Amino acid sequence: MDIKEKITELVQKITGDKDLLGKFKADPIGTVKGILGNIDLPKDQLNAIVEGVKAKVNLDAAGDLLGGLFGKK
Repeated sequence: MDIKEKITELVQKITGDKDLLGKFKADPIGTVKGILGNIDLPKDQLNAIVEGVKAKVNLDAAGDLLGGLFGKK
């Protein structure tokens, strides 16, 4: 499994759905497990994916905020 590819896929799904984003913020590991389905991952890989998604979601949110402050869309 390509972890970077999975992170990108998860970020797209999570940021594209406000309900899913809320679930991710409340329970990141459970949300990622739910999206990935029956993929059995070692705990360290799952944590790496969750941390990667958190980082990208936070970067996207910061970019949206800064874009709004400076009039960019």
